[in-house]
Amino acid sequence: MTVTVVTDRVSFVLAENPGIMTLTGTNTWILREPGAQRSVVVDPGPEDEKHLQAVLEAAGEVALVLFTHRHFDHTEALDRFVELTGAPTRSFDPEFTTGAEPLVDGERIVVDGLEIEVLATPGHTTDSTCFLIGAEGSLLSGDTILGHGTTVIAHPDGVLGPYLDSLAHIRELVEEGLVDRILPGHGPVITSPGAVVDYYLEHRAERLDQVRAAVEAGATTAREVVETVYKDVDEILWPAAEQSVKAQLDYLA
Repeated sequence: MTVTVVTDRVSFVLAENPGIMTLTGTNTWILREPGAQRSVVVDPGPEDEKHLQAVLEAAGEVALVLFTHRHFDHTEALDRFVELTGAPTRSFDPEFTTGAEPLVDGERIVVDGLEIEVLATPGHTTDSTCFLIGAEGSLLSGDTILGHGTTVIAHPDGVLGPYLDSLAHIRELVEEGLVDRILPGHGPVITSPGAVVDYYLEHRAERLDQVRAAVEAGATTAREVVETVYKDVDEILWPAAEQSVKAQLDYLA
């Protein structure tokens, strides 16, 4: 496993857990102020010893572990990583918070000069979180925005209304010049954040229109909507699409 350096403050190790939902695998982010001894690790990922040792080699002394959201491919290694590092962990979800307090929207975390702003961005899950490194305009997006494709909003933990609000908030940050790149939980770094967020918003609007049309044409269940709206999508993805449609129907209701 190799460490990919993105900026002077940011690098990542790609976990070997590729799949339909994880794309090339989970990105475990390592954040450190230039010249500092201690680091912050975001989303240690799967409990894969080879992966965790690669993260530790790159991270050195870990002061804090952060989670973007509760999904297993981001949080499975929590206990083992705490065992290896002794570091506290923080999330909006208390279940993934150890030795510290849960995250608070808008708070600023400072570790050896590295400043991280916490942004609640619910939608993909109710606890989804982004982390902004304002000094360089890097936004860690978890699964709120992926390196390619679009994220799944799976009912009931996925909620579309708040998700659209979260995307709008990120768009505002881009427009204000506060975000120059997006560092996703899966996939490559995004260097054109405005274009990607616009695509996400347009995609959601188009899907909602398609779901409305399917319902007006007589679809009465999420599955029937999927068979109409997602007929050009590989059927292996239909179960995830069905959960997404349930979230869209809930939003439209």
